Amino acid sequence: MNAVELIECPRDAIQGWPRFVSTEDKLGYYRALLGVGFDGIDMGSFVSHRAVPQMADTREVINRLHDEGLLDRVTRILTVVANERGAIDAAQVNGVTDVGFPLSLSETFQQKNTGTSIDEAWKRLDRIKHHSTGKGQSLIVYLSMGFGNPYGEEWSPQILADFIGDLNERVQPNVVALSDTVGTANPEMISAAFYTAIPNFQEIHFGAHLHANPHEVHSKLHAAYDAGCRRFDGALRGIGGCPMAQDELVGNIPTEQIIAFFEEKKIWEIKDSRAWEHAMSIAVDLFALEV
Repeated sequence: MNAVELIECPRDAIQGWPRFVSTEDKLGYYRALLGVGFDGIDMGSFVSHRAVPQMADTREVINRLHDEGLLDRVTRILTVVANERGAIDAAQVNGVTDVGFPLSLSETFQQKNTGTSIDEAWKRLDRIKHHSTGKGQSLIVYLSMGFGNPYGEEWSPQILADFIGDLNERVQPNVVALSDTVGTANPEMISAAFYTAIPNFQEIHFGAHLHANPHEVHSKLHAAYDAGCRRFDGALRGIGGCPMAQDELVGNIPTEQIIAFFEEKKIWEIKDSRAWEHAMSIAVDLFALEV
């Protein structure tokens, strides 16, 4: 078993991409990613098709991969939901092992992202937990704006700890992923957040869902890892960002840089180098990137 978990997030990469990514293109990409040996893949979402049209084919994509025998639970399959309807949909799709819900510390962002208040989001989360537990799916709670926010709303490690305490008491999530939703956190904030959260809630598995500009990647990874985080989200080539947050998206942490960071520490390795090279090649073509 790897000393850390690496979650690849093509859903986060694709959802805000300006060119529509077809079902067949997603399938080709996901088949390649499944061969790499990621601990988890964030494959899609069950949310409003009007709000996130790129994810309208999530059910078809996962069903087809399942029918092909590619979803063997070695790599966990995550989908994101925004309400009870989404949780019901996720529970009906074979192969979905994890369900994620974005719960924000920022009232402004909760409205932007899910069209509801934090109080209403708590109610939604209770119902999502009911459906995910009934299906045997793990519940991942993304704490959006987990390291502060650009809206001037108050944040501190203690506010974060109090929020996580409420979350743990009410829902008992399997994973809490602290999320730097728009890439505004600095290493000191990331370090303070994980040093506060991890020792105080040892029953929760904490993850880092970080966004960063290229020059910030290494310092943010170091801050999270040195503070005890052992689960990291990434996206090949650093594609992605939250389309609900702001017009100019700050990309995900590039998976290739996370892997280089892990390899340097000898704590994670690629299972199949040919599958990795194939996935990287597809990413370049899919997103029309220069190399």
